[in-house]
Amino acid sequence: MLKDFIQNHPKGLYLLFFTEMWERFSYYGMRALLVLYMIQKLLYTNEEAGYVYGLYTGFVYLTPVIGGYIADRLIGQRKCILTGALLMCIGLFSLAFGGEKLFIPSLTVMIIANGFFKSNISSLLGLLYGKNNEKKDSGFTVFYMGINLGAFFSPLVCGTIASIFGFNWGFASAGIGMLIGILTYLIFQKRYLGDCGQKPISRVLKEDKHEQRELTKRESKRIYALFVLMAFTIVFWTCYEQAGCSLTLFAEYSTRRYLFGHTIPTGYFQSLNPLFIIILAPLASLLWTYLGKKNLEPTSVEKFTLALGIMSVAYVVMALAGDLSKTGEVSALWLVTAYFMMTVAELCISPIGLSLVTKLAPKQFLSATMGMWFLTSFFGNIFAGLWGGKYGTISTDLLFLTLAGISLISAVALALFLPALKKMLGKV
Repeated sequence: MLKDFIQNHPKGLYLLFFTEMWERFSYYGMRALLVLYMIQKLLYTNEEAGYVYGLYTGFVYLTPVIGGYIADRLIGQRKCILTGALLMCIGLFSLAFGGEKLFIPSLTVMIIANGFFKSNISSLLGLLYGKNNEKKDSGFTVFYMGINLGAFFSPLVCGTIASIFGFNWGFASAGIGMLIGILTYLIFQKRYLGDCGQKPISRVLKEDKHEQRELTKRESKRIYALFVLMAFTIVFWTCYEQAGCSLTLFAEYSTRRYLFGHTIPTGYFQSLNPLFIIILAPLASLLWTYLGKKNLEPTSVEKFTLALGIMSVAYVVMALAGDLSKTGEVSALWLVTAYFMMTVAELCISPIGLSLVTKLAPKQFLSATMGMWFLTSFFGNIFAGLWGGKYGTISTDLLFLTLAGISLISAVALALFLPALKKMLGKV
C-alpha cells in the first residue's frame, strides 16, 4: 500500500517535501527563540517584543504576494525558491552573529527571503500535479507533514542549543538547517522537477495558445468565494500565532515545566503542534477519504467553519488555565490540551486552503494567488502580535477568553454564509 502511494505521486513531491522541511526548521527554530531573545537579551518590554514579533511574522507572509508575481511574470518558481533560500541563510547567520545592530536588518532580509520562497514552493507543487485534483489533495497532505516535521524538530534542536550555548548558536543552528535544504534542492532539482517551474507561467501560456482565455463567470465567482474564506482565515491565524507570543510567555512564566527533576525549555512547547500534525495528518486524510466514499465528506467551507469552532474551544481551555494561574503555576497539560485542539483545527483549514488555491487560481496568476492566500497569515500575525503584546497588561484569562469569543463569532458568521459559498464554489 505504501509503495503504491509513493509511486502514484510525482517524485518532485518528495524533493519539495524535504526542501520545505528544512526551510520550516529554520523558520520555527528561530521563531521559538525570538520573543525570549528580545526580552532577555535586548531588554524589550513584553509589549515591544510582541509588536516586533507580530510585524516580523506578519511581513514574512506579505512578501509572498510580490515573490509570486515575480515568479509568474519574470523568472519562474525555481529561481525564486533558490533566491529565497540563499537570502534566508544570510539573514539567519546575520541574526546569530551580528548583535543588536543587525537585529532589525537581519529580520528584514528574512522577510524578503520568505517572499521569494513561500508561495512559489507551494505553487510549484501544484504545477507538478497538473489538473489531477484528487491526487493533489493527498500530495498537499504529505507536503504539509514535511512542513511540520521541520517545525517539530526545530524548537527541540534550536531551543536546546540556545539553552546550553546561548541564543546566537540557537539562531546559527537554524541557519545550518537552511543550508542543508539548499544543498538538497540544488543536487536533486534537475532530476526530480524536470522543466517544471523553470519558466515564468506568463511565458508558458504565450507559447501555448490553447491556455490563453478569459475567466468564465463561474471561475470568477469561485475566486470571489476564495477571498471571502481568506477573510475568515485571518481570524484563525490571529489565534493560532499566539503560539510564538502569548502562549510562549504563558509557558515561561505561568506553567510548571519540571519533568524528572529537569526544567523543560520553554521553546519545547512549540514542538507540540507539529508533533500532533505528524500524528494526526494521516488519520485526517484517511477520515476524509472514508467520508468521501460515503458522500459524507464536509466541503472546504464546512471544514473552515469547523476549524474556527474548535479554535474557540482551545482558547476556552486557555482562559480556564489563565484563571487558575492567578494563584500559582499551572500544569503543562493545559497547554498540551490547547495545542492538541489547535492542531485539529489547523488540519481543517491550512492544508485544505493550500490545495483549494491550486484548484481555483487562474493558471496565469497561480503563484500570485498563492501569495494572496499567505496574506491571511500576514494580517493574522500582525493582529496576533498586537494582542499577544497585551500579555501582562491585562489578565491572561481575559486575553484568552477574548480570542475564544472572536473565533466563536467568526464560526457562526461563516456558518451563515455556508449556503451561498457552497453554491459559488461547488463541491470542493
